[in-house]
Amino acid sequence: MSSKGLALGIDVGGSGIKGAPVDLKKGEFAASRLRIDTPQPATPEAVCKVIAQIVERFDQVRDDSPIGVTIPGVVTEGVVRSAANIDKSWIDYDVKSLLEKELDHTVHVVNDADAAGVAEVHYGAAEHKRGLVILTTLGTGIGTALLLDGKLIPNSELGHLEIDGLDAETVAASSIKDKEGLSYADWAPRLQRYYSHLEALLWPDLFVVGGGVSKDADQFLPLLKIRTPIIPAKLRNKAGIIGAAHLAKEAHRGG
Repeated sequence: MSSKGLALGIDVGGSGIKGAPVDLKKGEFAASRLRIDTPQPATPEAVCKVIAQIVERFDQVRDDSPIGVTIPGVVTEGVVRSAANIDKSWIDYDVKSLLEKELDHTVHVVNDADAAGVAEVHYGAAEHKRGLVILTTLGTGIGTALLLDGKLIPNSELGHLEIDGLDAETVAASSIKDKEGLSYADWAPRLQRYYSHLEALLWPDLFVVGGGVSKDADQFLPLLKIRTPIIPAKLRNKAGIIGAAHLAKEAHRGG
């Protein structure tokens, strides 16, 4: 396939770093995804070396294609500002400059939940949805993305809201469910408290629930009693790659 119209998306996770070229007209991978284990310790330098390996694998789309990279932390102007669930050496690290030097190519760096939210609004569960859409990713922590009429409001970090004196993700993340051996019925009241709090603050038009646990959404979403429609994500583990590619394309054309 010609590289014209493609962008390369790379999603950095705690256990693996995944990448693929994306057909942005269809919102689909244009080639099979490549996954490489996340190095340990996962310092910026070590992770960027792995990202370079992935870019090299898809070099046919590199010269004339945008490259987008997700990071599990707040990202402002290419600098990582938080590291709740990654190595603390990322804090205040200019990863955009490091990657552009490593790859000799312009790179767009974005928060991982923001990338997933963009993908779901443009190609997934919330496609064509107007108003305020809040994506939440239930995983090691709780990532969030806010999109108003399809436009991203970046770095929302609503998984760290203080609820009942506690950081929300330390109570309601799916990793906590697993750690404490909770059933879906036992976990649901924690989600109920979280989503009720979110909707009372922001009055969204739709919640989209992502993360690996979303594949079992039928076991816990029906247990929630909230006024906002709440649905599972559609793109699941493809969302970060697709969203990163989409945002890189937007940045590339200045839109």
